Amino acid sequence: MLATEHLQLRVGVRTLVADLDWRVGAGECWSIIGRNGAGKSTLMRALAGLRDPDGGRVLIGGRPLAAWPLEQLARQRAFLAQSRSDAFAYTVIETVLSARHPYHSNSYWENSDDHRIALQALASMEVDDLAGRDVRTLSGGERQRVAIAALLAQDTPLLLLDEPANALDLAHQVSVMGLLAKLCRQQGKTVVMIGHDLSLAHGISTHALLLMGDGRWLAGARDDVMQAPILSQYLHHPIDVLRHGNRSIFIPREAQI
Repeated sequence: MLATEHLQLRVGVRTLVADLDWRVGAGECWSIIGRNGAGKSTLMRALAGLRDPDGGRVLIGGRPLAAWPLEQLARQRAFLAQSRSDAFAYTVIETVLSARHPYHSNSYWENSDDHRIALQALASMEVDDLAGRDVRTLSGGERQRVAIAALLAQDTPLLLLDEPANALDLAHQVSVMGLLAKLCRQQGKTVVMIGHDLSLAHGISTHALLLMGDGRWLAGARDDVMQAPILSQYLHHPIDVLRHGNRSIFIPREAQI
């Protein structure tokens, strides 16, 4: 579904990612983990085709990103940015319907199927009652759920999400993560996401990609990669893991004062 070959990412003279050879299969759920500034969002933008790599290439479906016409690419991958700016007074339903435009190259207006898909996406995020609201009047958490609803309405096999739990309360963090895991298991969609909550990431992910921020990286199955000594090294802080039933809870050790 998604692959990188010898991918290089740099900011100024600093190398963030070096020689990333990475394969993501259909139905897999990947978490990208690293400390602030390690290159997670830079990598995500490169995967989405919004930033050119400094070397190597990204492939979707075995086809280099540069070879995808934009309209076709928009039907293959959806991208949730870390932040957004709403300059115009679009309603919530109009915002979500805009995600259906890749399917209407020959027409301007959305049809009844598009409205049904948009409303279903809003309902899955529990914001269907806000369909007529101006997006500029929403709280941060409500706006985030609308953005995720738009991502779902785009209906692509590959979902790229930069901090999907951002601004969400605890209940919605859990429900959104559960929904993403369900999409992978039941619909065979592929999810690649960035997040800082290690326990949530471990609970739904099948795989993890760790970024050190100096070019080094580690990718593999969740339980092979998300181990306390490895995470402690990549996050530059000691991590403990507690087992609670079938769950793993990751706790940073307190600094000695």
